Formats: sequence, structure tokens, C-alpha cells
Amino acid sequence: MAGRGSRLRPHSLTVPKPLIPVAGQPIVHRLVKDIAKVLKQPITEVAFVLGDSAWFGDDVVESLKELAQGLGAKASIYRQDQPLGTGHAIMSAKPSLSGPAVIAYADTLIRADFDLDPEADSVIWTKRVDNPEAYGVVKLNDNNEIVELVEKPETFVSDQAVIGIYYFKDVAVLKDKLQEVLDENLMHGGEYQINDGIKKMMAEGRIFKTGTVDEWMDCGNKHVTLETNAKMLGFLSADNEEQLVHDSVVIDNSTIIEPCFIGEGTVLRNTSVGPYVSIGKNCTIQDSSVKNSLIQNQTTIKNATLDEAMIGNFVKYDGSFAKISIGDYSVLE
Repeated sequence: MAGRGSRLRPHSLTVPKPLIPVAGQPIVHRLVKDIAKVLKQPITEVAFVLGDSAWFGDDVVESLKELAQGLGAKASIYRQDQPLGTGHAIMSAKPSLSGPAVIAYADTLIRADFDLDPEADSVIWTKRVDNPEAYGVVKLNDNNEIVELVEKPETFVSDQAVIGIYYFKDVAVLKDKLQEVLDENLMHGGEYQINDGIKKMMAEGRIFKTGTVDEWMDCGNKHVTLETNAKMLGFLSADNEEQLVHDSVVIDNSTIIEPCFIGEGTVLRNTSVGPYVSIGKNCTIQDSSVKNSLIQNQTTIKNATLDEAMIGNFVKYDGSFAKISIGDYSVLE
């Protein structure tokens, strides 16, 4: 999670993208918990690869430690000092690369329910897509084993796109192969890639299988993050496992059209909220209509009709704009 999240600016200018909340929880928190559900086995360690400490500071580290502890695991914090690709990022966590492990990129969310194949040396998680030519996909043999990774194929290879989550029975094998990639200075576009380590494992005859997820939801930019927020609210409402509207929310002459997440201490006055709205803590929404939107913490909104809006923390907004994207500490009056 060391990237800057430039496609999600201005929201990622003040909050690292993996910590931007979707349906009431930071992206990385939801991802780690959802992976834990799929694994169905105890987790002993969660290793986080962050950028520099000026951007991923002590408050970020503490939140990640709490996330790991909530799973009964220890947190290990590593820093990727240069943006040199996925392979380099993984090797930044070299001391933790042993035994069974999952590697995941912290900018997507999933919904999945499958069992890891005990015969596989590795499982690459995929999602069936309608336009495989736009993705990196896996090529399978007659035994449904992955034999090749193909980036944006011009001719049909398969419809299973790689989503950026991998399981390794012993991740030390990948570590050894990625060390070879670094030693050989094998780069693409100035970066070291995980795929080159995986290809070296395949060349040795290691068995790779697929684990196909039901939903793969991106959080790369404002538009898709709002779509993901709406999908997650729908799933959480159906699951009925999380309280989505906090007991302390004040509802004064207002209507909530579910599904919505509304955080602690928020006040709604003469307002309609929903469907598919997430509102953080201690916000005030007055004389407004809000749907299909994501609003973070400590924000005040008045006289607004919002649809497909993404609004940051500590914002004051009073107006009639609709499709907007506002970062932290903005004021529109």
C-alpha cells in the first residue's frame, strides 16, 4: 500500500488511498478482513508495505496495528523507499516472507467464498470479465492449472482476469525467485514485477491454480469508488452483520433510504439520505438531499442536492452543485 493514489485525488492528497473509508471502513481494513474470511484459518501476522513515514505516519501505523490485532495477529511494518514496482514492494517485506502467505494490493475489495486448493503451490485469485483484452489474464491447461500470465491479450486466452491477490503455500519460494529478478535487474517500465517471480516458479514446474471471486471492486478513482461503496452497502445490508446506522445519529425530520452507512454523532435535519450513501462521524447534513455519495468525517453540508458526490473530511459545503469531488478542508459557500 505504498502508492500515492494519484487517480483518486484530491481525496488521496491528505489521506493515503487504502485508508479512505468505503461503507464506513477504510479500504485496507475491509480487504484484510475479507481475505481472512476466505482463508478460514488463523492468521499470525499481517505485514504492511508502506511508503515514506512523512506520508504514512504514526497514526497510519497505529491503525494498521489495531487491524492486525483484531485478527489475533501481529503487525509488521515495512517501507518501500522507492516506487520500483510490485516485486520490489514485496521484497521490502523480506523478513516476513516465509511459510504460507497471501499477498494483496490494497486498492480493491472482494466478495468471495472458495476453498484454497491444497494441491497447489500457489493460487492466483481471478474474476471472470466480459472484456479480457483490457486485463492481465491467466492461461490454463487441460487440468485447469495456470501455465502462463498474459497481459491484455489481443486474441482470446481466457476470461479470468488477475485481480492482484495471491496465495503461496510457501512464500519463501517466491522470495527466492524475486531475488533472482532483482539480481538480474529484470525490469519492465523501470519496475520489478511480481509476475517475473511467478514465471520463474512456473518454469520450475510449480502448480498454480485459480480462486475465482464473485465480486472484484476497484477503488482507483472517484467514479469506481462510489460504485464500490454502493455495492458494499448492498452486500452489508443483505448480510446484516454490521450496524450501518449508529445509535447516536440524530434524525430530525429526515429520511434514510437504505442501504446507507451513517457514523457516530452525525446529525440529519430536514434531509433525505440514500440510497447508497456513506457518511462518517460527527457530520451535519441539513436541508439537503444526498444519494449515491460518500462523505467522510467532521463535514457540514447545507442546501445541497447531491448525487455521485465524494466529499472529504472537515468540509463546509453550502450550495446547489451536484456531481462534485471535494477534498479535505475545502469550503464552498
